[in-house]
Amino acid sequence: MDDFTFCQGNSLIDEDQLGSPKPMPRVSDLCIHDKSDSAEHREPKVSSDKNSKIFQVAPPKVKSTEMQETATAKGSTFKQPVSIAKPVRRAKVPFEKGYSQMDWLKLTQTHPDLAGLKGSSNRRLISMDEVKQHKSEGDIWTVLKGRVYNISPYMKFHPGGEDMLMKAAGKDCTALFNKYHAWVNAEFLLEKCLVGFLDVPM
Repeated sequence: MDDFTFCQGNSLIDEDQLGSPKPMPRVSDLCIHDKSDSAEHREPKVSSDKNSKIFQVAPPKVKSTEMQETATAKGSTFKQPVSIAKPVRRAKVPFEKGYSQMDWLKLTQTHPDLAGLKGSSNRRLISMDEVKQHKSEGDIWTVLKGRVYNISPYMKFHPGGEDMLMKAAGKDCTALFNKYHAWVNAEFLLEKCLVGFLDVPM
């Protein structure tokens, strides 16, 4: 059979008696070795015992290439976690009564001149030097994405507090804005605070 190797033990009849018929071996004298777990059929090895003709099959060996392939496969499937940059968390300052974001939206619809233009156009070009002159309390300008805003009325409404917003006074705060809340629609939020557009020299 292909899947088993039969091994015969010592004969019960003296081999010198040539004329005597040899009986069939008993089941207890047979050794059966299962080779079904081996991926390949191997040549049997003969025992060195002269009185016994027992065929032994070498135990299956794992190929070194299979071990390397397994190791490689494990190595290829294992990946180091990729660190994803998360938005910087900032501590929110509790709103004072009457200074929530809803209160701000109401104010933008009722106040006649949050930008402090006094009838001037908010379409003019403003140099960075002029923006730097407006950084004191009650008169604070900043640049955000090329637009110049008077953020003085918004100071107490800022969720991060006035101290954080003072960092933008008289400066271009685009990088600072994107660091903390790039998803905020500032154009809508500060629409009524628009003073003009930054004049970028060519």
